[in-house]
Amino acid sequence: MATARVGISGWVYPAWRKTFYPDGLPHKRELEYASERLTSIEINGTFYSLQRPTSFQRWHDETPDDFVFAVKGPRFITHMKKLADPEVFLANFFASGVLALGAKLGPVLWQLPPMLGFDEQRLVAFFEALPRSTDAAAAIASGHDERLDGRALTTTPVQQPLRHALEVRHDTFANERVLDVLRAHDVAIVVADTAGRWPMIEAVTADFVYARLHGADELYVSGYTPDALDRWADRVRRWRDDGLDTFAYFDNDAKVRAPYDALGLIERLAT
Repeated sequence: MATARVGISGWVYPAWRKTFYPDGLPHKRELEYASERLTSIEINGTFYSLQRPTSFQRWHDETPDDFVFAVKGPRFITHMKKLADPEVFLANFFASGVLALGAKLGPVLWQLPPMLGFDEQRLVAFFEALPRSTDAAAAIASGHDERLDGRALTTTPVQQPLRHALEVRHDTFANERVLDVLRAHDVAIVVADTAGRWPMIEAVTADFVYARLHGADELYVSGYTPDALDRWADRVRRWRDDGLDTFAYFDNDAKVRAPYDALGLIERLAT
């Protein structure tokens, strides 16, 4: 049976303290608090820098048994290398401790920069380099370079499939050929609500759906009205009823809207 998970992109935001996070809650317990109220969280610190196995293990241990994380791929791969020659950098990413999440490891998100247009050859080469299971990710991790010496994790505690999602931000991706390539490689196109700034491509290209809600009217700032949340709940129910696991993350964090919008969507999906 398909499941729908709803959460937030990241959880460490000073402005959320004394608002979403209760006054007096220790900072080190913020993940625990959020994970008890949401059903998934997107780890976005991995986008900015390689983390450590001890961090992933701690995040695993601080969350409920049935919790799932999505993990955002490094910007070094997507924004600096622009997907070219990714092998060593993928090895470093997976060796950094991602696999310590065990059964709580959900989809890996790859967000492309706005200036990167569709290049089929480059995209296919990148997709073919991606591991499709935790075993394959562990094998790739063993090829890490010297930057990970002494701090690498190259084994996996579980054997399970590994899913990937692609978020695009260039108009050249809004065509059927892109969708064909994604479907051929079982990669989900992210349904991204960006207040009209970048394309919102609502299509199914894998055996799951990945949605990111960056703000209804103003990017990263504005919240979602009850009617807007009702519409998103209808979308998620439709995907779920079609047998597609669905992951939806709110990234409108600037004015502490994300956690409350996520709770609102969870409430609607429970009825």
